[in-house]
Amino acid sequence: MKTHFSLSDFDFTLPEELIAQHPAAERSASRLLDGRELSLVDRRFTDLPGLLMPGDLLVFNDTKVVKARLFGQKSSGGRLELLIERVLSHHADAGHEVAAHMKVSKKPLPGAVMQMDGGFTATLLGRWPNADGPLYRFRMSSDPYALMAQHGHVPLPPYITHTDSADDEQRYQTVFARAPGAVAAPTAALHFDEAVLAQLEARGIRRANVTLHVGAGTFQPVKAENIADHVMHFERFEVPPATLQAIADCKARGGRVVAVGTTTVRALESNAKFGPDCNDTNIFITPGFEFAVVDLLLTNFHLPKSTLMMLVSAFSGYEHIMALYRHAIAQRYRFFSYGDSMLLARKPAA
Repeated sequence: MKTHFSLSDFDFTLPEELIAQHPAAERSASRLLDGRELSLVDRRFTDLPGLLMPGDLLVFNDTKVVKARLFGQKSSGGRLELLIERVLSHHADAGHEVAAHMKVSKKPLPGAVMQMDGGFTATLLGRWPNADGPLYRFRMSSDPYALMAQHGHVPLPPYITHTDSADDEQRYQTVFARAPGAVAAPTAALHFDEAVLAQLEARGIRRANVTLHVGAGTFQPVKAENIADHVMHFERFEVPPATLQAIADCKARGGRVVAVGTTTVRALESNAKFGPDCNDTNIFITPGFEFAVVDLLLTNFHLPKSTLMMLVSAFSGYEHIMALYRHAIAQRYRFFSYGDSMLLARKPAA
């Protein structure tokens, strides 16, 4: 059993054709790799209700993906792309400020006004969250949420090669998305449709929500070979009192807390670790982490060398996860955001 891990331990070779470029014809038509036991079982996603027990609690992330990708140009005419990671203020008196990633050939200086496609402006104020922060702070000419809704593009992940379409606008969003603010979908929840939700309810499986606004950092590969040197990105989250109560009730009746997606895990375990006052987390879950809340995890397949490979390895055991991924590649499962899913059990604490 490995106890010390470096970045290369979380690498694997994925044939490019297994990266799903489009969603399955229907949400719940995806495959489900049942990895709860050492022996792996190939299933369909529609089998999920039968794999859970009455009294279990499914916890979803109800964040809503915003059309955060905006295009425009500098005064020199050079093209640029903004990916709005976070709306800092959306009231006129507070300045319509956002924190964004900026893709441009030559970085403009603070004070520069960008003419954005759609006829609005974005004024560069500086870096964010501090003078050498990774993001840029902009003042938009009107409410950022309204501008994104009208002129923005779906922020599809970097490995999806087509430009966003009306289909993406619908399918890169969960059926219960509620709170706008994410620049990436909580992808494990994309498989749920009304029929599956109704079956879960009929079986006596409860539901609760958290909100974690997924940031673009979720796609960032870790670059430090010593994973302890990796600087984790922050994401805003909220675990409502009703959800904390639902979890306590679930544990009391002997049910299992089933996190739908790694973002739900991050929210629940951050709340348990840092307390109710924490609403901005950079929790970095690596092997050796002690889970306090989550018993089962439904998740998609993750990028090599990503923090999410480390999270699932912490949850189910490194050797088990690597065996699961080898099986998924051999059986030609579809990978990443529009891909298939797997169901994992928490390995007992050492």
